[in-house]
Amino acid sequence: MAYYPELLPRFQAALQELQGKTVYVIAHLRPDGDSIGSQIALTRFLINQGVNATAVTDDPVPRVLQSFVQDTPCVNISDLAPVDGALTVNVDCADANRVGEKIHTLFPETFLSVDHHLSDTNYAKHNIVVPTAASTTAILSGLFLDANFQIDPTTAQALYVGIVTDSGQFAFPSTNADLFRIAAKLVDLGANPGQTTHLIYEQESFQKIQLLLRFLSTFHMELSGQVCIGLLDKEAFEETGCTKEDTEGLVDYTRIIEGVKIGILLEERNSHIKCSLRSKDSQYRVDLLAKNFNGGGHACAAGFSYPETLEHFYPMFLKVIKEHLASLPPAQKD
Repeated sequence: MAYYPELLPRFQAALQELQGKTVYVIAHLRPDGDSIGSQIALTRFLINQGVNATAVTDDPVPRVLQSFVQDTPCVNISDLAPVDGALTVNVDCADANRVGEKIHTLFPETFLSVDHHLSDTNYAKHNIVVPTAASTTAILSGLFLDANFQIDPTTAQALYVGIVTDSGQFAFPSTNADLFRIAAKLVDLGANPGQTTHLIYEQESFQKIQLLLRFLSTFHMELSGQVCIGLLDKEAFEETGCTKEDTEGLVDYTRIIEGVKIGILLEERNSHIKCSLRSKDSQYRVDLLAKNFNGGGHACAAGFSYPETLEHFYPMFLKVIKEHLASLPPAQKD
């Protein structure tokens, strides 16, 4: 079975241009399972194809994902000695700025981008973008399988991690029969579903549980229960000893409440608000809501940063949410 036959020739042509080059595989700030999984898998794949490839990060690899890196060459941008003429491949980045200021300044041009965001701007020389895909790792998996490329167990595991995390453990609307077929192939090739679940979802620190308790206690039900907003101020991080990495997954608690259409996490940082948006159904288009604040993402999962305090931002944001819901077709408001 072929998954992306129409994209395979473009992907192979881009790979041909990478032969003999030094390549840096880059993902977005605040990396998640899909971005790290894509970096690991593509870096290993390129090395297997004879390319001098290295995964380059800005933010550290999250604690729960570190064990999946294995022996994959991976370096922080602060420790990188760039090679002249090196090319960059971005994974899971909807626009060039998502890689962070340090990396974008050093590498303003992107050779290849592989992504699945609706808001992708096609900023690279070569763009492999599939907005309907559950994850960037799903795209890479399909391309690797279509071309009969060799996939070692570590690569299979990395691809599986990305699929599991970005599909909400096969629960989000982007999950389809093809995704299960790809996942089954990856398990055949060495991915371990039980280990994945244990390492990612059953290894939380006590500090994160304390942060979760703080977060749950702040929930506000707005707009007749259609919207749930949870808050994390600076004191929540200071008093629990948590970092921004520990917020991963917290926003999902806002969307599991009965009747909630859109769930929101607002984090207060030193000079801005970091917002994560989730919805139960793609019809609520939280990517369009985020676009009001120069953000983006997926129809069911999006985010943005905004230079404001929680106190001043909250009432303005609530007004924008109300307008967004009112702008949806009647069938989507029910």
